[in-house]
Amino acid sequence: MADNLKKILLVDDNRTNLNDGQAALSGHYAVYLAPSAPKMFNLLNRVIPDLILLDVEMPEIGGYEAIKILKADDRTAHIPVIFLTAKNSIENELEGLTLGAVDYITKPFSHPLLLKRIERHLKLEDYHHNLQSMVDEKTSVILDLQAAVFELLAEVVEYRDDVTGGHVARTQRYIGLMLEEMRRRGLYSDQIEGWDFTLIQLSSQLHDLGKVAIRDSILLKPGRLTAEEFEEMKKHTTLGAKIIARIEGAKDRAFVAHAKLMARSHHERWDGKGYPDGLREEEVPLEGRIMAFADVYDALISQRPYKSSSTHEEAVEIISQGRGTQFDPFLMDIFLSIVDFWPDRPELRVVDAGPEPTPVAPAAGEAKSGS
Repeated sequence: MADNLKKILLVDDNRTNLNDGQAALSGHYAVYLAPSAPKMFNLLNRVIPDLILLDVEMPEIGGYEAIKILKADDRTAHIPVIFLTAKNSIENELEGLTLGAVDYITKPFSHPLLLKRIERHLKLEDYHHNLQSMVDEKTSVILDLQAAVFELLAEVVEYRDDVTGGHVARTQRYIGLMLEEMRRRGLYSDQIEGWDFTLIQLSSQLHDLGKVAIRDSILLKPGRLTAEEFEEMKKHTTLGAKIIARIEGAKDRAFVAHAKLMARSHHERWDGKGYPDGLREEEVPLEGRIMAFADVYDALISQRPYKSSSTHEEAVEIISQGRGTQFDPFLMDIFLSIVDFWPDRPELRVVDAGPEPTPVAPAAGEAKSGS
């Protein structure tokens, strides 16, 4: 059989029909024959055809039952099926088409008609495949553009708040490491199971977006803020969430939804003493609880006009003291087990991953207060 020929699988319990179909199709297609539905399923373990010609009335498993099995299997659901039958009624044809067949041909069939029908459906299948490829390509371009826009917005924030240069890129990397360790240990697995970690990291770029709406006199002040100024600065959480909500528009895209949660909740605390909403424990969105570790660690190791930078060890010690008060105590186990291997530490740029830490995180659903 020529490698470039489309593959047709003909399934019929009548040997004469198999021979007739093979005679009609040979020379045009690579033809595979099966005398029953069970034999067809066995053959499908070795060959995935481009189209199946399926007899309706067969012993053991009839055509209608067979197509249900085909359409329920991800490997074969996409294969176009044409029913072959001696029954010529509107009810039978409608039932076959309802079950997912693309056409319905009565026997005995005309060779030229059979070839023309197969040719038409294979061309339609090629068209659908090419159309899907075009859609996938366009979608990829759009997602790349969205990623570039998100990165640009994050850079705008950093240009305004010039004391935090590189903060966004570093926190992205920290979040990625925490997420991977959470997945490895099964922590909050019921919540992160459907998360796309790349999109989570992309979304985290906008956690400080609200700072673009904060006055320069506050944002760029080279000293500690007054109580009144700090209240204004705290508004960057709600302002960021509002800006992102406008980006979201009519469609609720996952990466924007994550970004909105991070922007609003990354200054909430496990004990309920954070802002802007005073949420406590698992009321705080998981995205915000994860973001808090990366955000605070990077703030501690970064120098500001009003403070010197902490060493890596000092930053870890300060954060560890916030277990169960400022920070999720179960995420704290994740943070402490991997933070020594984080990139961008003040005194270290390239590190050996070292030994794998001993799992200590609770199973999903066990993370409750009081532990």
